[in-house]
Amino acid sequence: MRAVLRRQFDDFEKRLRVMARTDTRTQPLMTTPGVGIIVALTFASAIDDPSRFKSSKAVGAYFGMTPTRYQSGETDYSGRISKNGDSSVRAVLYEAGHLILTRPLKGCTALKSWAMRIAKRAGMKKAAVALARKLAVIMHRMLADGTPFTTQPA
Repeated sequence: MRAVLRRQFDDFEKRLRVMARTDTRTQPLMTTPGVGIIVALTFASAIDDPSRFKSSKAVGAYFGMTPTRYQSGETDYSGRISKNGDSSVRAVLYEAGHLILTRPLKGCTALKSWAMRIAKRAGMKKAAVALARKLAVIMHRMLADGTPFTTQPA
């Protein structure tokens, strides 16, 4: 039984690799640290047409990675993330953000140092969500421009 499942899994993984290598939208996305085949394919299929967003900042809200706001009278506070939108995209982006925070990866020192400053004051989970939102914004811009990832100071 395990051998059959393993063969099916390997076959599925090969098909995903072929899909990712032949899709022109996923190739630049996979140059981003922490972003692999699954994240690139999931994000590219969820975004579909990058021009439907006014700005790249709107992508974070589209996937529910921005804080909710409560305003009433003199009361005004930010809550937890809204969790609107596609939960599978939010999950893979969170995993990519968590991967950047917890593993040594090349080419993401600016992103990691930015997220670690957030982690010091708010915790690792909130930093991973913030980094996931930032990755979504960066990856949307990459899809819109068709450019690969470049390191920039945070």
